[in-house]
Parts: sequence; C-alpha cells; structure tokens
Amino acid sequence: MNRELQLNSGMKCAKYMLIIVSFMFALTAILLIMVGTTIQTIFGDFSLFIDGHFMDPPVLLVAIGTVLIAVATLGAYGAVKESVMVINLYGVCLFLVFILEVSAAIAAFMMQSQVREMLVRTMHQALEQYDHDPKVKAGVDFMQTGLECCGVDQPEDWKEYFAPNKNSTLGSDDVVVPNSCCGKIDRSFTFAEEVTCQETFDYGCFRKMNFIVSQSAMLIATGATTVAFVQLLGVLCAFMLAKTLRRNKSIREARRWQLQQSLGVLISGGKMAPPQNSAVTGYQQLDNGDTYTPQSPSVN
Repeated sequence: MNRELQLNSGMKCAKYMLIIVSFMFALTAILLIMVGTTIQTIFGDFSLFIDGHFMDPPVLLVAIGTVLIAVATLGAYGAVKESVMVINLYGVCLFLVFILEVSAAIAAFMMQSQVREMLVRTMHQALEQYDHDPKVKAGVDFMQTGLECCGVDQPEDWKEYFAPNKNSTLGSDDVVVPNSCCGKIDRSFTFAEEVTCQETFDYGCFRKMNFIVSQSAMLIATGATTVAFVQLLGVLCAFMLAKTLRRNKSIREARRWQLQQSLGVLISGGKMAPPQNSAVTGYQQLDNGDTYTPQSPSVN
C-alpha cells in the first residue's frame, strides 16, 4: 500500500511539474509577442530608413510566441490526461520551437552588424529625395521632430540637399533647414514653407537612429537566445517526465495485474468462486473449439 501511494505521489508530482513548466512557457510566449510587436512598431515608424529584411526577425519572434502558446497548451493537456504520447509530442514541438528561436537570434546578431552601413545609405538617400517625394519628406520630418535631431550627422548636411540652400545667396556659414529641424521658430514665420530657425537641433539623427535600431536588434538576439536555452531545458524535462510517467504507469499496471491474479488464486481455493468472465479472475470461460490465450498486463 505504501509503495502504491509513492507511485501515485510520483505521478502527481510529474503531472503538476509539467503543468507549471507549460504555464511558464505560455508567459514567456506572451513576452516574446509583446517584444516582437513593439519592435515591429518601431521599425514601421522608421521604415523609410530600414531595409525590408530587418522586419523579418521581429515577425519571426511574434510567430514563435504564437506557436509556443499552442505548444504550452498541448503540454498542459498531456499532463492532465497523463498521456505519454502527448507529452513526447510536446517535447518534440518544444525542440522545433527551440530551432526557430536560435534562427531568430542568429538573424538578429547578423542584422546588428549591418545597421550602421544601412542607416548611412538610407538617410543620405532620404535627404537627397526630400524635395521630390512627399512620402520621403513626411518620413524625414517625423524622424527629426520625434528624435529632436537634424540632418544625418549635423544640421549642415542640409546645405548640400535642401533646395533653398542652392537657390539663394547665403553666407558660407548660413544653412537653411526644414521646419522639422527647428527647436524654436519665430512666430512670424510659422506659416512659411521654409524658415531660418532661431534654434535648430544641435545633433544629427544618425546617432539616435543607430542606437534605436541596434538596441532593437540586440533585444531580439538576447531575448531569443535566453528563451531558447531555457526551452532546451524544457525539452529535456518533458522527455524525462514522459519516461517517469511511462515507468510509473507500467509498474502500477503490473501490480494491478498481480493483485488480480492473487485474488483469483485465493478465491478459487476457498468456498466461493468468482463469476465467470469477471475482471477479478482475469480468466474467461472457453467454449468448445476455442483456444486458450494467456493474458498479460498492458500499458496504454
């Protein structure tokens, strides 16, 4: 009886442990979705300066989080039903998600080394097209206003690209910049298309943009790497728990079969005989012409 209680306690411990692990993975999945969605929004706001393949890692992070929620639900279901097959499937799915997370981390690390070159190229192209494309103009103005910066490296970058600097006779040190560069505008010029600002933002936008994009890539890389290694432990835990459940169920079924055989021997040696074809005896009455087949315990 004590050993039976120990087996039941082991089964319950393994079951609840897997449920807790699955719940932790579900929380982790929600965090991955939040991080991926936030970075997608940031990259979307500055999509004018960010190449398309930079959008792939955050999208992959959101997809991984969504799949991980489904896998965690599968693990919890397998634990509740005490199904060895479902728990093994849970471990395999976790390993596949682990591979996806490693892929996202590698892509993010590679992306980080390309940020500087990409921003220098795209930001100079945007300044060059500022006067010709309304979408580019809106994107550059959004960046300069939101980040409180001007130009790529400095406000003087506009001297080469901004049309008023080419068509007017200005001093060598005078630079006309777009309104979005202005930290302080004279009210009398509020409705003018171009003004010479009283105060312009002192720094270019490259440093802030480089920080934002690089840190976003680093967040994807470190987050995916951390979750991947934790998940690898989850894979090992799932297979170990499946092995424990299989062993405990085998032992429990074997003891139940032995108990049935013992009860059958005791009852048949006494005055009472159990009914034929009963679950107590474990034997069936054979008809004429039937062949005896021994029964043994099996584990589903």
